[in-house]
Amino acid sequence: MERFVAAQNRLNRWIGENKGQNTVEYLLMLTVVVGVVLVAGVALKKYMPQLFEQIQGMIGKAAGSLGQ
Repeated sequence: MERFVAAQNRLNRWIGENKGQNTVEYLLMLTVVVGVVLVAGVALKKYMPQLFEQIQGMIGKAAGSLGQ
């Protein structure tokens, strides 16, 4: 029984020392965030010119109808 208690105490001390997040976990989170930003940037680069052309067309039509 004493061996079990001693092993449990060692395990509790070991687990207690590793609370919170360490540098590796922060780097992994940063990698995921950077990956998401890069994917979003590529998607925006692909679709933004079309969006701006549509907006420009709508503004041009609206401005043209004001003159009439």
